Amino acid sequence: METRVLRYFSEIVREGNISNAARHLHVSQPALSRQIMDLETELGVTLFERGHRQIKLTQEGHYLYRRSQEILAMIDKTEYHLQGQDMISGVLDIGAGESASLKPVMKVIHQIMQEYPEVKVNLVSGDSELIRQRVNNGVLEFGILMGHENMINYATLELPHPNRWGVLMRSDSPLAQQTEIRPSDLIGHPLMASAQTRRQDTFRHWAGELLGQFKFVGNYNLLYNAALLAQTGACLVLTYQDLINTSASQNLAFRPLSSQVVDNNTLIWSKDKPLSNLSQLFLRLLQSEIKKEKLVN
Repeated sequence: METRVLRYFSEIVREGNISNAARHLHVSQPALSRQIMDLETELGVTLFERGHRQIKLTQEGHYLYRRSQEILAMIDKTEYHLQGQDMISGVLDIGAGESASLKPVMKVIHQIMQEYPEVKVNLVSGDSELIRQRVNNGVLEFGILMGHENMINYATLELPHPNRWGVLMRSDSPLAQQTEIRPSDLIGHPLMASAQTRRQDTFRHWAGELLGQFKFVGNYNLLYNAALLAQTGACLVLTYQDLINTSASQNLAFRPLSSQVVDNNTLIWSKDKPLSNLSQLFLRLLQSEIKKEKLVN
């Protein structure tokens, strides 16, 4: 399986049909079709369901596309590191969950982009399992994990400003009249949370023996969509503070959990893989920014 053919395959997926992909790749449509058919023969699978104008990925095609993006990103990064060792350029790949407490990280990224306009940034949102996986396989240089995680296999840097847990709800909900939410307040209410939330010790310790009485009606991985559901009054949503606009026009309210339930943010990176010049710069600037914030506070 050649890298060139993987790039051809990825371009076809992005364009949605072979004709457009062939124009962008500056190859003939018959030649491109033949390359993909050869790839299918080599792998022994069908990658596309071919229609009159558009093509649709099969299950095997979806899998190959996801993996090809990781493979091609690794190849591009490797080529860059080999060809430009003394330059501050390239791509900074960072993965994290959603948190308003990541502002120091974004401040440093802004500084780098201002000073080095050729630098590109990839921000990947996901839970801790996804972030760990992509840091482990080298697709992400850095990851930010939230909560109490086992980080013994990584180099780490704890970030300031922990995330406070709370409940997002309609502003006319009876619970919105309270200043904070106790475990007993959630009994009898339909709840939605991320799958990671329900596994975390932080939340489980707060809920205690009442956890078994909570009525979870589903999980979310995109908070914005869960907030839209909360606006209907269908459920309460467990999330971090300051992620969703709760102004009066949004008909939403956020109330923190009692006892100051918080998760820390920790930057991780591989202990064994050397950092690029760009990544080293990012780390130095972030360490400096954290020191400044500690002095101010």
